Amino acid sequence: MDKLRITGGARLQGEVSISGAKNSALPILCASLLTADPLHLANVPQLNDTRTMQRLLGQMGVRSESSGTDVTLQADRVDSLEAPYELVKTMRASILVLGPLVARFGEARVSLPGGCTIGQRPVDQHIKGLEALGAEITMEHGFVVARTTRLKGASVRTDMVTVTGTENLLMAAVLADGQTILENAAREPEVVDLAELLIKMGARIQGHGTDRIVIDGVPRLHGAAHTVISDRIEAGTFLCAVGATGGDIMLRNTDAAIMGATLDKLGEAGLAITTGPDWIRASMDRRPRAVGLRTHEYPGLATDMQAQIMALNAVAEGTAIVVENIFENRFMHVQELCRLGADIDIDGHTAVVRGVSQLSGAKVMATDLRASASLVIAGLAAEGVTQVDRIYHLDRGYDRMEVKLRNLGARIERVSGKEEE
Repeated sequence: MDKLRITGGARLQGEVSISGAKNSALPILCASLLTADPLHLANVPQLNDTRTMQRLLGQMGVRSESSGTDVTLQADRVDSLEAPYELVKTMRASILVLGPLVARFGEARVSLPGGCTIGQRPVDQHIKGLEALGAEITMEHGFVVARTTRLKGASVRTDMVTVTGTENLLMAAVLADGQTILENAAREPEVVDLAELLIKMGARIQGHGTDRIVIDGVPRLHGAAHTVISDRIEAGTFLCAVGATGGDIMLRNTDAAIMGATLDKLGEAGLAITTGPDWIRASMDRRPRAVGLRTHEYPGLATDMQAQIMALNAVAEGTAIVVENIFENRFMHVQELCRLGADIDIDGHTAVVRGVSQLSGAKVMATDLRASASLVIAGLAAEGVTQVDRIYHLDRGYDRMEVKLRNLGARIERVSGKEEE
């Protein structure tokens, strides 16, 4: 099992290109199921999760060709309507095939995802919405089974804001008979990106980016070409890294307009940030200031940035209160940060982070995707050598992070388990 070995203390300097957004690419790949025509995608990040999604679609009969970050998919020969447990258990986003399959083919069998290290993330809102659209849903041997002759438009209000739930229902509604109104819809840029692709495919959608999306169903969709938006979480992670280590970096292929809450918070921490149409420059020449935060749905501060900003707070001047409002178990990185010398206490959904002047390297273990990023940031700022185990979590959502960091001057290398000793 690969690990990362980091020798801390190096300032970050130079340019880095931000990859396409994982959380946008996954539903967009699933949208290929909505048409028999080719879908040409650009800026698809090369990640374990996107590869897993392509493998799942391939098992269903979707043909795909990849060249770097360009992917072409064609679902004209779909011969399986099932998403098996073996793939769903490794990536909960597999549930996103449910809406497209039942909309186009009238049936879907998707394994229940099971537990998740950062929270339950139930699929009941997906099921409730599809039932409102006329699907008959049953649970059979660990599978969600949906059947319908044709989905029919309806007004759907989810009990909570759910990004994947909004995406699944959006993809289902575009082929439904009549008008669907999604109330309490997620407003995330990744939802907007999916809607923009669907519109290119012939869907009739209004209100995406607000909490009320109106979809007028069409009989069929056609092929399209689309470029996936840049990953705001990857961009934010690199900004947290330079905030913790000091230095001056330029992010290319990024969009400051969708990063408002993160940029505001890092500005409070002391980063000097300037932005352009597709770039962000950030420099840090002092110890960061502690910044309190509460995670919220977009346009609030993303839960996916909480762990990385906590790593920054670990070496900051002052004390920060961090409140996690989205997932119940998203403080699993705290005990590992404390192994590096961080001073953090947890009480339910609240963490109190008292900044220390210096972290010290140690062996730590990643427990989830964003936790692994926070440990890398802490390792970059720590004195001595930090080894991060279980970085397969990191590879799910970051494209060659260690290579990009090394190009910025970080002393970081990937080592196999055999090389550890």
